[in-house]
Amino acid sequence: MRRELVGATALALAFASAARGQEAHESVNDANNPLTPKITINLQDYFIPSFVDTPGDPHANQFLLRGLVPSDMFGTPQLLRFTLPIATSPDVPSGYVAGLGDLTLMDIFILPKKGDVTFGAGPLVVLPTATDDSLGSGKWQVGGAGIVVAPQKWGLLGGLVTYQTSFAGSDEREDVNLFTFQPILNVNLSDGWYLRSSATWNFNLESGASYVPIGAGIGKVFQLDKGVTLNAFIEPQYTVWSEGGGAPRWQIFAGINFQFPVGR
Repeated sequence: MRRELVGATALALAFASAARGQEAHESVNDANNPLTPKITINLQDYFIPSFVDTPGDPHANQFLLRGLVPSDMFGTPQLLRFTLPIATSPDVPSGYVAGLGDLTLMDIFILPKKGDVTFGAGPLVVLPTATDDSLGSGKWQVGGAGIVVAPQKWGLLGGLVTYQTSFAGSDEREDVNLFTFQPILNVNLSDGWYLRSSATWNFNLESGASYVPIGAGIGKVFQLDKGVTLNAFIEPQYTVWSEGGGAPRWQIFAGINFQFPVGR
């Protein structure tokens, strides 16, 4: 009888441990899933210490203030997202200039799931809010975005594509015709740690200047009080292919993301 009780207890503990592990795994996936319907504040930064085919070996920095708010406007689940850069950029020959970049607004409509795979799509708008010509395009832009996310037992797979084109703005500035693709790959470890790769590929269809970086980084998810999640990461990214000058030779992407539960 005692042996059977010990065996049943051990089995129950094993199931409880597996359940806790699965719950922790799902919380890491939720923290990294761009379609998680929670109020989100992202404090992210790109530091670029070197550029391809750029004389003088300049550097640059772009801090991104990002936010996401879930909504059910018109009875349709959607995610309202904004990105406002605060940048420091080379300004030849005077040195460097710092200020605001162009504001990007995006509205992602969540489509019906296909199994565990979630799709989203919607419009985007770019406002020429840059405080200096070196920090923005000087053009009003419209376009669209599409995203797919597939949580896995071992982590997360996904991809985000955007397209934007200019329709108004300064006649002295080059038109915008830009396509981007961001592959998302996360591999979960233990205790909230995970490996990540999320470098964005940029294809300038107007000038032909394009580049493809590959990233490899690490992050950790922390569960705070009242259901708040903190996600901190760092991801060096190296450009493996480029066409035209001005692409980052390599860059460091780092950030702290906060997710807040939405009240019922």
